[in-house]
Amino acid sequence: MCWSATADLVAGTGIACIGVACVTRARRVGELPLAALPLLLGVHQLIEARVWQDGGGSGPATVAWAVIAFPLLALWVPLAVVCAEPRPVRARLAIPALAGLATGAVLTYVIATRTVRAEIRGHTVGYVIGLPHGQLLVAGYLLATVGALLLSGDLRVRVLGLLAGAGALLCWALWRLEFVSTWCAFAAVCSVVVFWWTGSRRGGVDVVKY
Repeated sequence: MCWSATADLVAGTGIACIGVACVTRARRVGELPLAALPLLLGVHQLIEARVWQDGGGSGPATVAWAVIAFPLLALWVPLAVVCAEPRPVRARLAIPALAGLATGAVLTYVIATRTVRAEIRGHTVGYVIGLPHGQLLVAGYLLATVGALLLSGDLRVRVLGLLAGAGALLCWALWRLEFVSTWCAFAAVCSVVVFWWTGSRRGGVDVVKY
């Protein structure tokens, strides 16, 4: 995230607390993975606070951050949306889910076989991993994450997808070398939309699906 370890610590704590509330508000097991997304992203920001404190480098915090940011989110987001959707909607999520599986597998291999290094760059953190076919992997990653959210049958989840997509464009334009870090921070803040989603589903009737 931008600015400092303190910013990551404060934001991560707040978002993780919202994530805990989202999990407690989920009304069925299939909603839990998506409800837990803010919790995952909040913990992710807390890990990056440790990266700041370590001054970057290739330590355990850097590796843990990269595992969540790269393969785990590529798998988690599309599968979480699939689990939360009714069966008639799931078919159109097949492409993002497959993109997530393929991208996540490649990213897992890359992290397992290469050194991940974090670099403090002013008020941002850059992560250097040397991705092969970087543009293709980024496209697959965004298709899996943003694409799955946009294809949801629930308006609130699509709003999260729109925010995440807009954030990706903004972060790429402003911080291309630190894109992953800044976009993950933006996505973490946007994930509070999930609190709206879980609250609206507690009564058992969802009126904004299409």
